[in-house]
Amino acid sequence: MTEQTDDSLTPPRAALVGIVGGTFSGLFGLGGGIVMVPLLTSLGGLTQRRASAYSLAAILPAAIVGSIPYLTHQAVDLIAAGLLVVGSVIGAVVGARLLARVPESLLRWLFVGVLVAGIVRSLLDAFGEPPSVDTAEGLPSVLDGAGMIGLGLVMGVASGLLGIGGGQLAVPGLSALFDFAPALAKGTSLVAMIPTAISGTWVNARNRLVHLRMAALIGLVASAFSFGGASLSVMLSDDVASIAFAALLVFALVQQVRKAIEKQRH
Repeated sequence: MTEQTDDSLTPPRAALVGIVGGTFSGLFGLGGGIVMVPLLTSLGGLTQRRASAYSLAAILPAAIVGSIPYLTHQAVDLIAAGLLVVGSVIGAVVGARLLARVPESLLRWLFVGVLVAGIVRSLLDAFGEPPSVDTAEGLPSVLDGAGMIGLGLVMGVASGLLGIGGGQLAVPGLSALFDFAPALAKGTSLVAMIPTAISGTWVNARNRLVHLRMAALIGLVASAFSFGGASLSVMLSDDVASIAFAALLVFALVQQVRKAIEKQRH
């Protein structure tokens, strides 16, 4: 398997990816890998494989910083987060090992599926009814606990393989399956992503798919600029923000499909 080097990802380009990705993530309250991976392939010039690895590593500082407000406002179900981690840490290792082996073309089309799911979810957020559970409710039932571990496993595999965070799977999963309100689902997912990103990035670093210092630069810059994006978000209603985010993902989807088709022709 021939991999391109990371020569195209210079520190200025890495910082630019962090600025754009962090601003959009803060502005729309979503993002993570679903925004970062397309930026890393377009602005950063990385292959899909390396973009996934860099995105997962860059999520780590963003998850640490982003989880602080949720923890201080008690918008994290620590028991649910722990159950997610039981599955997600294992899943991230599996996903990262797959990342080193899965063909590049398949990775591109899998990410197309992620973008389509993100568009659908954003439109459902805009026009659907919000869930009701907005605070931690104590110990879950055995069935719910098993479900959360299973959700964490799926979340971990997707994170390790595609470089996406918990926002694309854990948040809608917690909302749909366990009736978590958006803030509680996001906070719980962010806390669970910290050990998830560590385990997947450990495998990617051993496979030499990521330069940790460059990924840290992206993540730290993104974390800083997410605050600016969040301050701009007050000018948008939740429905408008969801529709605008869906439009952004449609643009990314068109670019991803075009690139996938071009690569298949060569």
